[in-house]
Amino acid sequence: MAQREFTGKHAAALFVGAFAVIIGVNIALAWNAVRTFPGLEVSNAYVASQQFNTRLAAQQSLGWTVHADARDGQVILSITDRDGAPVEVAKLSAVVGRATQIKDDIEPAFEFDGTSYVAPADLAKGNWNIRMVAWADDGTEFTQRVILHVRG
Repeated sequence: MAQREFTGKHAAALFVGAFAVIIGVNIALAWNAVRTFPGLEVSNAYVASQQFNTRLAAQQSLGWTVHADARDGQVILSITDRDGAPVEVAKLSAVVGRATQIKDDIEPAFEFDGTSYVAPADLAKGNWNIRMVAWADDGTEFTQRVILHVRG
């Protein structure tokens, strides 16, 4: 059996093939990243940064803590004060969705039950985010992204 010789054509084909695989994978990853991008957090990051410390101080002065849970076809959002007592906010807006894409985003109708905010939502197993904005009675805005792990 004759041995085959490794020529310049073989080296060129190997070189081109390796780069074709690398470029193909990069294009596929970039395409999926752009396709699933949930959008901008703020339209102008510079302007938002100018107000960040003021908004942070106002939010921290409320002393609220937020915890999320999902069970029995419901999403439960608990907001408590420094003493651990439930907080009923003036207004609540929330979007529940996956961390990596927006196709599963929902805006549940949260209702205060005396201890927590509860909304019907049948969430699939996995990691979810609740992007919430609540307003205190004095008009202070409380914005937070709450991580929710749904066990299956």
